[in-house]
Amino acid sequence: MTDPTARARRDAIRAEYAAEEADTAEAEAVEAEQAVLSVRVPAQLAEALKARAAAEHIPVSALVRRVLARGILDPDQPVLTIEQVEQIARRVILETRAS
Repeated sequence: MTDPTARARRDAIRAEYAAEEADTAEAEAVEAEQAVLSVRVPAQLAEALKARAAAEHIPVSALVRRVLARGILDPDQPVLTIEQVEQIARRVILETRAS
C-alpha cells in the first residue's frame, strides 16, 4: 500500500510534468510563427527580468514576450505603475536636493 503523502507528491509531479509537456508542445507548434529578436538591455534590467521570471516559474523569454505584448497590443494599459512613477519622483527630488 502506498503512503497517501507519497501518492499526492507523485500525482503533483505528474501534473507538473504534463503541464510542462503541454507548454513545450504549444511552443513548438507556434515556433514557426515567431521571429527572433536580439536586444541589449542594461544589466540591472536583465537581472530584474531573470528574478521576476524565476519568481513566476517561467522562462525569461516568456516574460519578455508577455511584457512586450501588453505594451504593444494593449496600449491603453499604463507602461509604468503608480508605484514606479512615485519611485521616479522621489529619486528626482533627492537628486535635485543633492545638486
